[in-house]
Amino acid sequence: MSASANQCPELLDFEMRKLASDDKVRLCDEYRGKVVLVVNTASKCGFTGQYEGLEKLYSDYKDQGLVVLGFPSNDFGGQEPGSEEKIQSFCRLTYSVQFPMFEKTHASKAKADTIYKKLGEAAGEYPRWNFHKYLIDRNGELAASYSSFTKPQSGRLIRAIEGLL
Repeated sequence: MSASANQCPELLDFEMRKLASDDKVRLCDEYRGKVVLVVNTASKCGFTGQYEGLEKLYSDYKDQGLVVLGFPSNDFGGQEPGSEEKIQSFCRLTYSVQFPMFEKTHASKAKADTIYKKLGEAAGEYPRWNFHKYLIDRNGELAASYSSFTKPQSGRLIRAIEGLL
């Protein structure tokens, strides 16, 4: 069941603080009607190189309606220990990240913040490590869930994104 034009889809019905900022964004207001890829990120992980691929996805498809949302998390292996300011600096300087990044978040099932509880319930799976990806369609419904091993340039992920755009 998709949300009506006036109703906020449940998977986007969150107010989140921008990374290293006091500014808050209501995800529904900002991203409703877009294809959204939600990713829990970490700066000191074997998968950290995926930032480059995520930025390429965002750059290649943002004009068609894709947005990548990054949520740093220290839940897995303590691989995001730094302050939000350090995370922001690392992402920008090392990977030239321009896609929206938000406050440090708990993504693991044991301590999941509300956004990750909703995504985990909708997908029937929670992130088991950094760089898990949830793909949300333009109606705000979960389209797919991808493990950390699915790279941003995976043909399967790109076909799914293109199919939703």
